[in-house]
Amino acid sequence: METYMETLGCRAKEASRAAAKLTTVEKNRGLEFVAEELCLRKEELLSENEKDMEAAREQGMSEALQDRLRLTQARIEAMAEGLRQIAGLSDPIGEVLSMKNRPNGLRIGKKRVPLGVVGIIYESRPNVTADAFGLCFKTGNAVILRGGSDAINSNKAIVQVIKAGLRKARLSQDLILLVEDTSRAVATEMMRLHEYIDVLIPRGGAGLISTVVQNSTVPVIETGTGNCHIYVDESVDVTMAAEIIENAKTQRLGVCNACESLVIHENVLEQALPGIVKRLNNHQVEIRGDEKARAVCTEILPASEEDWGMEYLDAIISVKTVASLDEAIRHINRYNTGHSEAIITKDYDSALRFQDEIDAAAVYVNASTRFTDGFEFGFGAEIGISTQKLHARGPMGLEALTTTKYIIFGNGQIRK
Repeated sequence: METYMETLGCRAKEASRAAAKLTTVEKNRGLEFVAEELCLRKEELLSENEKDMEAAREQGMSEALQDRLRLTQARIEAMAEGLRQIAGLSDPIGEVLSMKNRPNGLRIGKKRVPLGVVGIIYESRPNVTADAFGLCFKTGNAVILRGGSDAINSNKAIVQVIKAGLRKARLSQDLILLVEDTSRAVATEMMRLHEYIDVLIPRGGAGLISTVVQNSTVPVIETGTGNCHIYVDESVDVTMAAEIIENAKTQRLGVCNACESLVIHENVLEQALPGIVKRLNNHQVEIRGDEKARAVCTEILPASEEDWGMEYLDAIISVKTVASLDEAIRHINRYNTGHSEAIITKDYDSALRFQDEIDAAAVYVNASTRFTDGFEFGFGAEIGISTQKLHARGPMGLEALTTTKYIIFGNGQIRK
């Protein structure tokens, strides 16, 4: 007798075969129908989300994590717009990447094809539900989603709305399946459903990602946590630095591309740090720094060794003082999580060295780390931000959800 997850896996596998045959026109039409349905049923989505928000408040969830969970009219409209943007993007499926002639007359090419069934295990953020569907659907994949218990009402509602859009477009509703049993046992079974799921993508905190990587028998694309640094170089526009750091830290606290760690060259510490601290204080951000930083701004709390590697996802930031660009690069490469790092500088050579030597998926010069996002990169949405180095790295758009197959044309060749 099939288990609950085996039943979902079987349905998704069957749906993926049909999805792989959909034309670009059919897929774009389906995305438009789903986007329209999201906008039409905003009040229903907000009502179900409020159930999750009420439970979060009762459980004492932090404001930053509540913000990740919260749906608003604007966020629902952004989800719909993301689907419309995906519809407007080029369809990568069927693209022939190369074609070469062999001496024996064989023509050997490489063609982009769907992965098949994509499994996603994620926490809190219900907008992931729509984003994941849109990207998987456009690339001819079926998707099995397992969200956290804290967002179950929101996720159920969004999936029902997506299915309604697919139904109006006369497409299989099994192209998106939600694991409604949020128990750990079922999550563990999903991680081992290699017969049905072709790739598994965890999206959430360090604990979730580590659990999936350690327990999965399905190939995993690891999306990482974000201990993102901003380095203030000795050649710097102090006002620009303060504005970028304020944005990167405070625009949204509970996201993986928020700045968690500040690194400052000692030659500009007295010039730059007070203005940065003043801006962060306006947002009630707790600042933890080394002795040199605390000597300049006495309200800064002492930092421990653990602070240098911490992803706070909260109104907290660390400050490390360095004596050179080399020391800044060494410090960041030691403690970063491979996500997003930035340098604020007026020195072109320092900017290029930073970009060349920092080991991360996204490396910025004079810009906020908050731009590491599929929507901002022009992908319409993202399935996650990969911090690994195999297959996909950085914000994962359409191409990251494809694989390739070799296509070979002959005229009777046999191997001797």
